[in-house]
Amino acid sequence: MKVFIKQKKEAGIELFLKINKGGEIMKKICIVFITVDKKNAAMKIVNQLLNKKLAACINIIENIKSCYLWKGKIEKAKEVLLIIKTGKNKIEDLIKFVKKIHPYTVPEIIAYDIIKGNEDYIDWVISETTK
Repeated sequence: MKVFIKQKKEAGIELFLKINKGGEIMKKICIVFITVDKKNAAMKIVNQLLNKKLAACINIIENIKSCYLWKGKIEKAKEVLLIIKTGKNKIEDLIKFVKKIHPYTVPEIIAYDIIKGNEDYIDWVISETTK
């Protein structure tokens, strides 16, 4: 697929968007899942990600029941799930930062591509994480 780069100025911010040959914007946002053991640890991550503009929006879902293998044993735990919306260009910085402050030895930090969505919301996520 042939891709073109288009420069767009929106709310005083220069955005560089990938455009496919049909003229459709290939948006550059994703959702990141992070699990944490306690609400206060989750809130610390949430506040710092937002303050550092590494995320535009974060949903906090408490009382997730997780079952997983750890060092050969089946473990069960209540966790807090963070659903983070951010620009793809922020993923590497987000992962590095979260690994530094996360209480787990091997934290779950998983990013998913967004293939389609409300264009206004996608533009807002891009705008908030580019400021």
